[in-house]
Amino acid sequence: MKIAMLGTRGIPAAYSGFETAVEHLAEEFAARGHEVVVYCRPHMVERRATHVGARLVHLPTVANKYLDTLVHTAVSTAHMATRDRPDVAIYFISGNAPVVPAARLAGIPTVFQIDGLDSQRAKWPAAAKRMLRLAERFAPSASTVTVTDSESVADSFEQTYGRRIAAIPYGASVPDPGDAGHLRELGLRSGEYVLFVGRLVPENNAHLLIEAHRRLAPDWPLVVVGDAPYAEEYIAGLRRDASSGVLFPGYVFGEGYRELLHNCGVMCVPTEVGGTHPVIVESLAAGAPLIVSDHAPNLEVVGDAARTFSLRDGAESLATVLGELITDPDERIALAARATRRAVERFSWGACADSYLRLCDRARERAGRPPTSAGG
Repeated sequence: MKIAMLGTRGIPAAYSGFETAVEHLAEEFAARGHEVVVYCRPHMVERRATHVGARLVHLPTVANKYLDTLVHTAVSTAHMATRDRPDVAIYFISGNAPVVPAARLAGIPTVFQIDGLDSQRAKWPAAAKRMLRLAERFAPSASTVTVTDSESVADSFEQTYGRRIAAIPYGASVPDPGDAGHLRELGLRSGEYVLFVGRLVPENNAHLLIEAHRRLAPDWPLVVVGDAPYAEEYIAGLRRDASSGVLFPGYVFGEGYRELLHNCGVMCVPTEVGGTHPVIVESLAAGAPLIVSDHAPNLEVVGDAARTFSLRDGAESLATVLGELITDPDERIALAARATRRAVERFSWGACADSYLRLCDRARERAGRPPTSAGG
C-alpha cells in the first residue's frame, strides 16, 4: 500500500509530538513493506530525500503563524492528487480540515488525526479559535475516517461536537544512549536535575514550572528543553522570570534528548491542552520519575506511574509535588519502576502502526477501494 502523510512540518522530527508520531509511524509502515511518502516544509526540517524508509517531498509554503500549516497542506494535497497518488492519505492537525475534502474529491481515501481540541490553545487569538472550532466540528465529515490519540480526547470531542471518533495511543522508543556527552556540556549530574521538554507555548506551562522551581530554590537545576516559532514574547518572559538555576539549551534531539531523559531526577510535563503527549509516553519508557498536570489525557496515559499536580492551584501545587519528589529518592525509584512497566504494557509504536494500518484499510473499504497488500 502507498501511504502519504501530510499536515505536519515533516521529518526528521524537529519540533513537536506530531512530527515524532509521523517519524515512528513512517518507519513502522516502511518496515512492513508499504511505500511511504511524507510531505515536509523545507524551512522547518532538515532537507533529505529519504528518512526511516520514507520518501520525503519538500514543498513551499507561506512562513506565517496563521497560514503556514494550511497553505503547505493545500500545496501538498495538490501535488499528491496530480503527481504522486497514494492508496490512502493520513492527515494530521485539526486546522487542516478545510483541505482534507480535496483529497476525497480526487478519489483518495483519507485518515484524519486530530490531537486534542486545538481551539483551546492559548496561542490563538479569538478569530483563529473560532475557525479552529469550525474545523474541529467539520473534521469527522471532512475525512473518510477520523482518529485521535486519547480516549479522553474522544470523550471531550463527543461532549463538544456530538460525534464519537476512534482513539489510538502513541508508542515510545527511547533507548538509553549511555554517555552521549550532553550532560557534561550542560554541567549536569545524573539524577540531580529537573527536566522539561516541549514547545515553549503558554498551554505547555513552562512558566508554571519555572515559578515552582523559583519558589523551591532547590540545589537541582531546571533544564528547559525546547523552543517555538512565533512565540518570542512568551519565551522572553520565561527567560526574564527564570532564576540562575534554569538552563535553556533550546531544541535537543536524538542521543542528547535520550541522555537527558534517562538521567533526569524528575521529569515534569505540566501541559493543559492536547491528547497523548509523546514526551509523557517517552518519559515512561525511559523510566523517568514523572510529574504531570491533572489534564485528563495526561492522567489516562500515566495511571499510577506518575505524580500529579492541580492546574487549578498552578505553581503552588506544582512546587509542593516537585519538592516532595526531589527529597524522596525511594519514591523516585518506585515511580521509575512503575513507569517502565506501564510503557511496556500499554505503549508500542508497532501496535500503534498496526492500528493505523487497519484504519487505512477501513478508509479504503468505505471509499469502495479493493484491499491492498504490503508493498502493493
